[in-house]
Amino acid sequence: MVTTYRLHVNELSLALLESIQSTFRNKTIEIIITEATDETSYLLANATNRKHILESMEEHERGEVVEFTVEELLAKYGNKQ
Repeated sequence: MVTTYRLHVNELSLALLESIQSTFRNKTIEIIITEATDETSYLLANATNRKHILESMEEHERGEVVEFTVEELLAKYGNKQ
């Protein structure tokens, strides 16, 4: 079982520890702490990604969007899992 908790360091509390203890009762666990990655900065750091994202945002601002429901998407492309 893998569980990810994403929170600010100021949100660490005894309640969180108790929640982890309850979830993994009588099990040995491993806790690894890493600084969370800012996904937006990560994606914009690559020139190709940045260009694509900014172009998409400009298209959206101009109203050049296509809207559809999940059902319409599945009907067109199917469930490709």
